Amino acid sequence: MAEYKLLKTEGRAKRAEFHTVHGTIQTPVFMNVGTIGAIKGAVSTMDLHEIGTQVELSNTYHLHVRPGDKVVKQLGGLHKFMVWDKPILTDSGGFQVFSLAKLRKIKEEGVHFQSHIDGHKIFMGPEESMQIQSNLASTIAMAFDECPSSVADRDYVQKSVERTTRWLARCKKEMARLNSLPDTINKNQLLFGINQGAIYEDIRIEHAKEIAKMDLDGYAVGGLAVGETHEEMYRILDAVVPYLPQNKPTYLMGVGTPANIIEGVDRGVDFFDCVYPSRNGRHGHVYTNHGKMNMFNAKYELDTRPIEEGCQCPACRHYSRAYIRHLLKAKEMLGMRLCVLHNLYFYNHMMEEIREALDEGRFAEYKKMRLEGFLRGE
Repeated sequence: MAEYKLLKTEGRAKRAEFHTVHGTIQTPVFMNVGTIGAIKGAVSTMDLHEIGTQVELSNTYHLHVRPGDKVVKQLGGLHKFMVWDKPILTDSGGFQVFSLAKLRKIKEEGVHFQSHIDGHKIFMGPEESMQIQSNLASTIAMAFDECPSSVADRDYVQKSVERTTRWLARCKKEMARLNSLPDTINKNQLLFGINQGAIYEDIRIEHAKEIAKMDLDGYAVGGLAVGETHEEMYRILDAVVPYLPQNKPTYLMGVGTPANIIEGVDRGVDFFDCVYPSRNGRHGHVYTNHGKMNMFNAKYELDTRPIEEGCQCPACRHYSRAYIRHLLKAKEMLGMRLCVLHNLYFYNHMMEEIREALDEGRFAEYKKMRLEGFLRGE
């Protein structure tokens, strides 16, 4: 089964290994987001190997809607379906409770949705979310939760968090049952619980204490990067991470920019995911050690340099800024693909540098150098 091995700490920052049935994850780690079993931007799982991806993240709700989790199970599970032999984390569908607010109704038993594709009615509660994730056979399943808005009033947040705790107990019970069934593909599926509480420190801390008692495989901080400021997010992390088990992985969901990630590592976070690198790449915005660049900019028309000198991604090893700009302007898919590959490589490589800095006891120095570089601009 899973084992989280803490190798080194520097301040609150943690350097660890997380052993799973699909391989060992070196942390801190950035998970590359492939919502429907693929990274948007024509990126294959062969590409993911080439750019140093450790963990791929897919979405329970989206795969349930299409092609259907039972179809994926019949095809041997998500690893086999998408031809990926490393760890996969599936989020629970809980975030869709937040993002599809106009299409859902929340009750104690679970959430009634309308499909965003064809409007058909869907019900998902803790048991259904666990069943879908078991069919997908991911390495790590996320508990089903409600993600209240960061601006929701205190009374609503308190009641929502209490329900999320009750849902977590149901998730744990259902996963134990599913992992014991003879036809379950991954009988070693892991369960991470999710801390909620919007921007109320006391609710967050109380919830962290409650879920820590459940002895789960890992713990996430959810409901951040949904409208609050970066400063509020860091304040919540400062408050809540010390109350999550230090001998288990901590995952900050849906975050964020390179600077957000470095600040998260500094506050004890192990796992990150975000759509920024792929989404921005598809719009011609690329990350570098000197901040973000817009490849549509006219100043790159005759620029024969790579996106970033010294970068070993597939785009920078072969192509010029001028060529990539031309592809984007011509709406050629290759331009989008090269920008996405560069951004994901940038994130994965930054995590390697972070791990190396922690190994060598110079993370504080690395953080200062990187944050200053991002601010300097090109």
